[in-house]
Amino acid sequence: MSAEDLEKYETEMELSLYKEYRDIVGQFSYVVETERRFYLANSVDVTPRNPEGEIYFEVRMSDAWVWDMYRPARFVKNVRVITFKDVHVEELDKPDLRLPEGEAFG
Repeated sequence: MSAEDLEKYETEMELSLYKEYRDIVGQFSYVVETERRFYLANSVDVTPRNPEGEIYFEVRMSDAWVWDMYRPARFVKNVRVITFKDVHVEELDKPDLRLPEGEAFG
């Protein structure tokens, strides 16, 4: 496999992952970003820990989806992440009404 073939494969995998994300993002309540991964989750708990003066974060998520193109199963029941880096949690907006895309009314 050439470097060009590998790059094409990775580009196709990334596009496929983006399409999957776009299709499922509405099923989740939170976006969680750590230094290594990006998650969608319906439950998130971030707990700062400080044993012996070093601060780290314990992040627990349930009903989650992981952005990782090399992972065969991206849906995860429970996730626990330990990190010394920043953790970003954003609550997703849930509009009450979504119109179907590409369908005509009338």
